[in-house]
Amino acid sequence: MSDRDDIFTRVAEQIEPFNKKGVDLTDATTFAGDLEWDSLTVMDFVAAVEDEFDIIITMNMQAEIETIGQLVDAVAKLQG
Repeated sequence: MSDRDDIFTRVAEQIEPFNKKGVDLTDATTFAGDLEWDSLTVMDFVAAVEDEFDIIITMNMQAEIETIGQLVDAVAKLQG
């Protein structure tokens, strides 16, 4: 399993409690459109991801991240 696959799996685990509609998760899954998250859910999820990976995701980064794939890439970059 590549590092990116590992990160995707761990991100997917963090999404699970917030995935009320049981959406299939792919790199292209969007937080606002597919998962229909509101801003409070996004904040809770970001906090969970930051704790899981021991990273800080800035507000500017959050504004640019729309899909799971973009988040996985951002986490990989922050860990590097």
